[in-house]
Amino acid sequence: MANDKTAHWKDLLKSRLASANKDDRTDEEKTEEETKLFTKYYTEWKGGRNERSSFKHIPRFYYRLPAEDEVLLQKLREESRAVFLQRKSRELLDNEELQNLWFLLDKHQVPPTSGDEAMISYESFLKVGEKAGAKCKLFFTARVYAKLLHNDPYGRISIMQFFNYVMRKVWLHQTRIGLSLYDVAGQGYLRESDLENYILELIPTLPQLDGLEKSFYSFYVCTAVRKFFFFLDPLHTGKIKIQDILACSFLDDLLELRDEDLSKESQESNWFSAPSALRVYGQYLNLDKDHNGMLSKEELSRYGTGTLTSVFLDRVYQECLTYDGEMDYKTYLDFVLALENRKEPAALQYIFKLLDMENKGYLNVFALNYFFRAIQEQMKIHGQEPVSFQDVKDEIFDMVKPKDPYKITLQDLVNSGQGDTVPSILIDLNGFWSYENREVLVANDTDSNAADLDDT
Repeated sequence: MANDKTAHWKDLLKSRLASANKDDRTDEEKTEEETKLFTKYYTEWKGGRNERSSFKHIPRFYYRLPAEDEVLLQKLREESRAVFLQRKSRELLDNEELQNLWFLLDKHQVPPTSGDEAMISYESFLKVGEKAGAKCKLFFTARVYAKLLHNDPYGRISIMQFFNYVMRKVWLHQTRIGLSLYDVAGQGYLRESDLENYILELIPTLPQLDGLEKSFYSFYVCTAVRKFFFFLDPLHTGKIKIQDILACSFLDDLLELRDEDLSKESQESNWFSAPSALRVYGQYLNLDKDHNGMLSKEELSRYGTGTLTSVFLDRVYQECLTYDGEMDYKTYLDFVLALENRKEPAALQYIFKLLDMENKGYLNVFALNYFFRAIQEQMKIHGQEPVSFQDVKDEIFDMVKPKDPYKITLQDLVNSGQGDTVPSILIDLNGFWSYENREVLVANDTDSNAADLDDT
């Protein structure tokens, strides 16, 4: 039987080959037939050209924004977003539901305690999840439990850590909804004016800002908003993702001002506090000797210890936005944020742009020498012996360890962890002096700390 089948296939193959050899069609006719067959099989594979599989049944994924003159569509979109955000807000746990959750967790704790921490097992965790209600369902998962599981010998998690996790999630969603209400475009971004409105309406809810006069509100808002945009919008697009605002610590710092018992030290180190905002604005007013509301290069030269080099200040006024050669408060805030946060990548990017005179994307020996010459000149003016540039150049390259031994890029500076030291050496006599005498300063600090210990 098998032999008969084999013979049959052999005969069939011979007849096919014979007929193929007798094919008298031209190449053009063969190509045409191939095209027809390909089209036929491809159409069948795609399901034909019937209406069911046409483009009309692809889900719509793009909705254009209404134009400015489409008032009705704009209004409809705003109302739809408001309803959507209200619905999302109702899905969050309120205070009463959070209290009920805490009661259930406390009721189902599993002994023994770990130090002062009440603990809960996975079985009890699931029981609480069943009783807590639908809103809590997303928190009672194996993934969340595993995330909070540490070194407990009984495989339990801390009730307090879990509750704090829930509180943090609820707060993030509440804040996102709150920020989204100011997102006029509805694209997940806040423009400068949107963030200004948000912070202006937030001021009355922050007890630490109760002492601010209303006449200062606009300057406070400008000061606060500038920090968000300086660090979160390095490309100067004029908008920030709401996601980025939530991910950074700035909003935490701002909302920390709700604490009526915030310490003096915390207020001084918080950019958004009233003392900090008044300090920055007060410095601006003190520098503005002609009281025209703007700062000239000569006025800015007295910033800080008054030891910034004139070469660096020239670059500031060449690169930054000025009005008839003078700097406004907003530009001044960028300048202050850069110099007060020199370790941060956004601040380093600001300073690096000023040091990179030829816009090459790197600093070479010529650029370093150009800026350091101004430091040497200041040293002569103050009766100090100028330090050799060759020595400083070698130290800078040793500190940064750039990929290219002759060029320092912004990324090299960031990666080195010395991004605050290098600019200080090149633009500020006081910064260079601190670097040169770092060993003496460290020794003095050590002696001072030892003396404090002896006194105690």
